[in-house]
Amino acid sequence: MLMAVKNNLKVACLSIKYNLMKQMVNKTSFIMNILFMMLNNAFFIIQWLVIFSIKSDINGITLNGVLKLWAMSASTYGFGMFFFYGAFDLNETITNGLLDTFLVQPKNVLLMVATSKIRVSAIGDMLYGLVIMIFIKSSLRELILFIIFSMMGGTIFAAFGVITGCLGFISPRSDGLSNSLISILVSVSTYPKEIFDKGVQFIISFIIPVASTVYLPCNLIFNFDIKVFLVLLISLIIHVSLAFFLFNKGLKRYSSTNLMTPRT
Repeated sequence: MLMAVKNNLKVACLSIKYNLMKQMVNKTSFIMNILFMMLNNAFFIIQWLVIFSIKSDINGITLNGVLKLWAMSASTYGFGMFFFYGAFDLNETITNGLLDTFLVQPKNVLLMVATSKIRVSAIGDMLYGLVIMIFIKSSLRELILFIIFSMMGGTIFAAFGVITGCLGFISPRSDGLSNSLISILVSVSTYPKEIFDKGVQFIISFIIPVASTVYLPCNLIFNFDIKVFLVLLISLIIHVSLAFFLFNKGLKRYSSTNLMTPRT
């Protein structure tokens, strides 16, 4: 069992490495993708700088708090999109019958699909988050926790991408809904939860996992609590388990198109 897990992870890492090397062939394009993503994220902070130049805090929310939130949101998003970009294209992969190539491989199908693609610009998101953490003078301990919780939050984010992508097994026209759910998660995660009413907070805590991907990890970095950490860990296990369960369940109703295209 452990050997099978090790082999699957090894193949997944090799797939990510191969895709990264392929993207680095054009070094100028590779670097520009990363830099422009960092610049793009920086522009969004300007709106908050303008707001806090007028008022030092809004309902207890400070600029420092917003920067921490943006750091975690960007890094979590970047981790999920870089290492598991295939998870966010799952709906399209299913509806276009592109799973055939993965079904003939003697490895875990979902893991291979999720790691079959990378998004280079996501490196810019991860670096941007790290730069902000350094900018606000985080300690070494906080930087280490930031990296750990970015990985946990990013994995939950990718699992949610799989869960929404599995709608493709039910309806070939569900890609719009899948993309909308992902977009909601990404958009909401850049705003402090205090600005939302209780109804919205319930949704982003138990239906769309914004709390698990960003809010809880962000709080744990600066106010570590073992009980909150266990909640985050349980959320990670539930989302990953649900992703594998729904994918394997949906795979039984998948209709092959006999489209055996090679992976590039």
